[in-house]
Amino acid sequence: MTWSTGFFGFVAGLLIAVVTAPVGVSGAVFLLPVQLSVLGVPSPSVTPTNLLYNVVAGPGALIRHARKGCLGGPLTRRLALGTLPGVVVGAVVRVFVVPGPGVFRALVAALLLPLGLWLCLRTLRPPRTDTARSAPSGPAVTVLAVAVGVVGGIYGIGGGSILGPLLVGLGLPVAVVAPAALAATFLTSVVGATTYALLALTTTGPISPDWPLGLACGLGGLLGGYLGARLQPHLPETALRLLLGGLATSVGLLYAVQTST
Repeated sequence: MTWSTGFFGFVAGLLIAVVTAPVGVSGAVFLLPVQLSVLGVPSPSVTPTNLLYNVVAGPGALIRHARKGCLGGPLTRRLALGTLPGVVVGAVVRVFVVPGPGVFRALVAALLLPLGLWLCLRTLRPPRTDTARSAPSGPAVTVLAVAVGVVGGIYGIGGGSILGPLLVGLGLPVAVVAPAALAATFLTSVVGATTYALLALTTTGPISPDWPLGLACGLGGLLGGYLGARLQPHLPETALRLLLGGLATSVGLLYAVQTST
């Protein structure tokens, strides 16, 4: 890795994390097109590289949330309980079933585009009933987290970019979802990156992460995540929900365009 590539990765990680951390998203999902299309990281190596980014960048926002006493609640435990085994399954699927970037991008577009639009519409035109009553139950959250963990293991995004829009759209406030989703993303990424490292020992091909690039992006995300978490209390709930929906929609559109070209 050249110094210019490392610097570009650092700046990209910083800027992305500043924008995404307030809504509980690590930003790894936005690094995927940068790594695939700009930096030329091969597939499936791009997935563990993104997980490495989450591992390095995650503590930035988590430290800020911990100081405010927002970590360690029941939502965090349920998300981790589901995503941790799910990411192991997702890593195996990514290596042996879905190695090509074309299928990879199509799946991201099909998932995040409708999810983001749904959250934006639900925010602008909320249902007449109290949204708190529609919040998912504890077991439902765990089952959802398992599925998202599998998806996160395949995509290398930790799952926060999916869990955030889903849980907020189902009625939970962003201030509750954001720290829990970031904590689950961090734990899931540690397990996912370790799984890929073990698979690389027994499988040929570009499976190991790009360590220098992942660390460079992660250091930028570490700083950006802390700054983004400090920004969150100053933003109204509606703005946070629209930001989260807009992020999911824009990523879905980006991958839809890349898939069609």
